Amino acid sequence: MTTRATQKLRVMHLYRRCLKDLFSWTGNRELFYQEVDKLRDMFEKNRNVTDPNLIDELIEQGEKKLHAGRHPDPYVVPYYVGGTKYARNPPVPPEMRLVFDYGREVQP
Repeated sequence: MTTRATQKLRVMHLYRRCLKDLFSWTGNRELFYQEVDKLRDMFEKNRNVTDPNLIDELIEQGEKKLHAGRHPDPYVVPYYVGGTKYARNPPVPPEMRLVFDYGREVQP
């Protein structure tokens, strides 16, 4: 049996993971917002449940449903690891010297 605070955190994490996965399935923002409304209604339906055992069971069911419906190729923010723009620009070669004098450098 878990505490109420732990259950609350598990529900918040489940909702957030559901939102992220839902964004991977919908390519259009309007469609995403429509699906978010449906998802929110599913969570709100069980908002007033007070039995700790039933809450744990509902969380487990939600996690199983999320795992079963995961997107095979989830959306990754382009600048994060695994994104299309992550580490796109190579580092400056060591033989290049950067001068940060901004116009005050000495001419040879």
